[in-house]
Amino acid sequence: MKLNETIEFYIRTTSLALSRMYNSIAAKYGITQTIGYLLTYVERQGTPSTRLAQQLGMKNSSLTRLLKKMEKDGCIYRKTSPEDKRVVKIFLTKKGVERRKIAKKSVLDFNERLLSKVDEKEMAIFLKVFDIIKEQVNTELGEAPKPKQKTEKQINSEHVVH
Repeated sequence: MKLNETIEFYIRTTSLALSRMYNSIAAKYGITQTIGYLLTYVERQGTPSTRLAQQLGMKNSSLTRLLKKMEKDGCIYRKTSPEDKRVVKIFLTKKGVERRKIAKKSVLDFNERLLSKVDEKEMAIFLKVFDIIKEQVNTELGEAPKPKQKTEKQINSEHVVH
């Protein structure tokens, strides 16, 4: 097998293509794909920055730099939790909510276009293969299995912003 025939090659090149596309869209609004992604994870009641780092798979130092940039740009603000002064929650500003809607719409519209070309059986197989890949990666790393990914409906219901 050649390297450009491996599963990793297809995942990596597809991921890079998606990043290029989303960065191109995001640039029109003065943000990056990563910022758009982060905006979709900030909950209405605020999200602890530590949880954002885990969800995005980022180091705390990288996330801190990104949050400072977003705060300076007026997309977010930080607030210390009254219950626990060690917890800093991230909230979206009006500008952040507007950009979040754009990011979410871009992703959902693209998914809709993709799903119009893939039938349910193909999609189920695709998702199963990705679950197998994640399980194998966890095995290779000696980590416990991670919970199954949430469905699009679950994610949408958790991240609805009006």
